[in-house]
Amino acid sequence: MALTTRRRALTTLGAALAGAVTLPAGPATAGERGHGTRPLWRAHAHNDYEHPRPLLDALDHRFGSVEADIYLVGDQLLVAHDPEDLDPARTLESLYLDPLAARVRANRGRVYRGYRGSLQLLVDIKTEGASTYRELDRHLGRYRHLFTTYAKGHVRPGPVTAVVSGDRAARAPMEAQAVRRAFYDGRLADLGGPAPASFIPLISDNWTLNFTWQGVGAFPDAEREKLRGIVRTAHRRGQKVRFWATPDLVGPARDALWGELLAAGVDFLNTDDLAGLEEFLDTRRSVRGR
Repeated sequence: MALTTRRRALTTLGAALAGAVTLPAGPATAGERGHGTRPLWRAHAHNDYEHPRPLLDALDHRFGSVEADIYLVGDQLLVAHDPEDLDPARTLESLYLDPLAARVRANRGRVYRGYRGSLQLLVDIKTEGASTYRELDRHLGRYRHLFTTYAKGHVRPGPVTAVVSGDRAARAPMEAQAVRRAFYDGRLADLGGPAPASFIPLISDNWTLNFTWQGVGAFPDAEREKLRGIVRTAHRRGQKVRFWATPDLVGPARDALWGELLAAGVDFLNTDDLAGLEEFLDTRRSVRGR
């Protein structure tokens, strides 16, 4: 979509939102698939909001990370992949923040009852980064006890950790804050840079821009060493690693690439196939006896 058309669409929807009524959130909790089994902290639900039940489907499959694309429209943060899909009822609050807050209350301060660990909420900013982040910060501030917080050099863990991705202009206002309820999603260019893990806890990048292998045939030795070097460098600094644009069609190529990512210590595996990644990780855990 051309930029002028996108701006026109957002302006029109912004006016419509002035009289829009926020719809109530969906069910606070859902029956967890495999109740009592461990969360899959390395599973990342890419474009999570496109599933029939955003957030809840990923939680039923025990995922440790979910991704939501947001657009700033007026003072609302709407969740969608493209501007033409924007819907005033599909806000960040209704799809993610309110259900997470209710679930954490019901589970005695945790996303997964009985399990420590913080669910990653990766927020991908699709509109201008600085202004969208400032509005996001105001929204997150209404859920103070839900999120991991940075305050004057110290990180206080919460049941949910918000990480801001997308438009890079969000970085400046985030770095200027003494108190934050969100963290920054770095790129490989940030690896080994001066920013600490308390600001950039996650390094994400496009697999196809850094590796040629797509899971077919042998993984080139040079690429395997490059991948493991990336992970080693990130982990030494307390950062986690994720790649997007990895193969996601069911088949041996996808499984082979996921296997190499796990072997290298990559922290999040990216997928739109919730059941497929759940089965893959559970099978790997069973084979290894853990």
